[in-house]
Amino acid sequence: MIRTIVLFLIVFGVVVISHEFGHFIIGRRNGIRVVEFAVGMGPTLFSFEKNGVRYSLKLLPFGGACMFDGEDGVTAKEDGDVRQDEAGAQGMAFTEAGVWKRIATVFAGPFFNFILAFVVALVLTAFSGADLPVVGGVSEGSAAMEAGLREGDVITRIGHERIHFYREVMVISAMNQGETLTIRYTRDGQEGVATVTPRYDENDARYYIGIMGGGAYLDCNPLQVFQYAFYEVEYYAKTTYKSLVMLLHGQVSKDDVSGPVGIAQFVGESYDSAKENYGTSSAILTMLEIVVLLSVNLGILNLLPLPALDGGRLLFMFVEVVRGRPVSPEKEGLVHFAGLVVLMVLMVFIMYNDIMKIVH
Repeated sequence: MIRTIVLFLIVFGVVVISHEFGHFIIGRRNGIRVVEFAVGMGPTLFSFEKNGVRYSLKLLPFGGACMFDGEDGVTAKEDGDVRQDEAGAQGMAFTEAGVWKRIATVFAGPFFNFILAFVVALVLTAFSGADLPVVGGVSEGSAAMEAGLREGDVITRIGHERIHFYREVMVISAMNQGETLTIRYTRDGQEGVATVTPRYDENDARYYIGIMGGGAYLDCNPLQVFQYAFYEVEYYAKTTYKSLVMLLHGQVSKDDVSGPVGIAQFVGESYDSAKENYGTSSAILTMLEIVVLLSVNLGILNLLPLPALDGGRLLFMFVEVVRGRPVSPEKEGLVHFAGLVVLMVLMVFIMYNDIMKIVH
C-alpha cells in the first residue's frame, strides 16, 4: 500500500509539476508576476519564498497551481513590496499582460505535458523499441480469416488511420461497435486490402476482428527513436480522443472512468505485475509508460474548452482577440468558479466510485 502511494505521488507529481512549470516559465518569460507555485491542493504542508514567489506543497496530491498576480482575484502583497523576476525586472499583473502573452502562458501548461510525454517516450523507445503491427495469427473462422488476412501480414492502415504499432490495432478492435473496417496491409512486399466486419462475442460482450499480434519488435536506431517516440505520443493522444468521443456517446460506463484513487491502484498493480513477471527494469519502464499516458491525458483534457480548465480560459482570450476587448472579469470569474464547483463535485463522485470498485 505504501509503495503504491509513493509510486503514485512520484508519477502524478512529475506530470503535474511539468504542467505547472509550463505556466510558470512562460509566464515569467512574459514578465508576469507569479504569486505562488503549488503542488497539490488543500491546506499547505510546507512552503518557502524565493524571488518573490511562494513555493508550496499541499496536503491533497491531486493537481497543482501556478497562481499569477491578478488572475482570478489573486493579488500580490499590498505592503509596497515590488515583486521582481530573477533578473530583477519588475513584472506585471496577469490582467495587465497583452492577450497573446496570456494565451502563451495558459497554453504552455498543456504544451509542456506533451513535451514531457515526448521526452519520456524517447527513453522508452530507446530501451524497448517499437511493437510492430504484424499479424501473428488469425483465428479459425473469424472475420479476419474470411477477409483474407494471413499470418505475417503487416497492417499499415485501418480506415483513414495510419498504423505504426500493434497496440493501435488492439485499441481499434476494442473500441469497435460492429462497424466494417477497411484494413490495408503489406504481404511479401505487395499491398493488399481487406474489408473486415468484426463479430460480436456474447461472452466478452465486445466485437473481435480475429487476429493476434506476432510479438514483432523493432530495435530502433537513433533516428527511429525520435520517429517512434513521436508515434508513441500520437498513439496516446488518439486513444484519449477516442475515449472522450465514446464517453460523450454514452459508450463508456462510470466504471471505465478513474480518478486519483483508481489511477493510484492502476500504478501500483502495473508496477507489481511488471516486476513479478519481467523484473525491476521492466517495472520502471512501465512507470515511464504511465507517465506518457497521464501526461498526454492531462494535456488534452486541459485543452477542452470547459470552464476552470486551461481550454476554457483560452476560449475567453480568443473571444477577446475577436472582440478587441476582454470579457468582464466578473463574468469570466463567475463562469470559471461555476466550472470549478462542477469539477470538484465530479471529482468527489469519481473518487467515491473508485473506492467502491476497490471495496467490491
